Amino acid sequence: MIGGHSGDGIHLTAAELIALRARCHALRLPMRQAAASALAGAYRSRFRGRGVDFLESRNYQPGDDIRNMDWRVTARTGRPHTKVFQEERERPVLVVLDAGPSLYFGTRRCLKSVAAGQLAAAIAWSAVRRGDRIGGFLFAPGRHRELRPAGGRRGAMRMIQGLVDWLEPGAAARGEVQPLSAALERVRHAVRPGSLVIVLSDFFTLDADCNRHLSRLRQHNDIIGCQVLDAAEYQLPPGRYPISDGTHAAILDTGQRDSGRRYQAMGHEHLNEPRRLFQKHQCGWMTLRTDDDPVDVLGRELRVLVGRPL
Repeated sequence: MIGGHSGDGIHLTAAELIALRARCHALRLPMRQAAASALAGAYRSRFRGRGVDFLESRNYQPGDDIRNMDWRVTARTGRPHTKVFQEERERPVLVVLDAGPSLYFGTRRCLKSVAAGQLAAAIAWSAVRRGDRIGGFLFAPGRHRELRPAGGRRGAMRMIQGLVDWLEPGAAARGEVQPLSAALERVRHAVRPGSLVIVLSDFFTLDADCNRHLSRLRQHNDIIGCQVLDAAEYQLPPGRYPISDGTHAAILDTGQRDSGRRYQAMGHEHLNEPRRLFQKHQCGWMTLRTDDDPVDVLGRELRVLVGRPL
């Protein structure tokens, strides 16, 4: 039971996602810089765009954009200087949801798809509570949907309805797969610089091209990865289990020492590989299991991320 509204663990309902609102009141999403004004937007952005104001010139630092060089001050002082701009605006918070067929699996409290949807709704309530705009990129094999960022209850409710529609188990394309890099590439070309991007996935479709797209996306945005897991995916008690990829079927016998050891090794490698990739690019990271309470996990992980610059 989450937020006083219980579901069947298979289908998401708007009622259970709306009920999360009260529990998300105190959650704080991480930000690059301190709050500036509660009236005109909650954050100061270092990214240039419409409505930016010149703030100051300062000594050039490695990594500064050469296009912002202040050549007049540089010539006058003999030392390289760069212009600093500041724009006051709301920050877009974007949930990237990778809903491949493997997300519709679970052996504990609920399916991974339900846990991911509950976490995404908690992120939405937390974002709009802090004055941010919430939007999303929803992906599944052969289809995608973009929810443009919007603020307030309207933004959160649009996200909730999108999640309920998108994560309906009957809509899952069985047997089809799409590499995660295809989703990250589309996000990279569409996202507004200065956004907070939270990637929810089980990362079974992680591929080599993800490294390049994540690196580019990270240059101008804050990124948090969240791996959605079920305990059976990395550890099974001894026994014989029928398994299938949707086309072929077999029996996995974890009672045999070698089979059990190999299955556990594969599971733990799947746990570690996406975490290493995100941490390589200095992104935030968290893990959500199907027997976790998503709001508790989000609150606990955010307390760590808020105190650690992204």
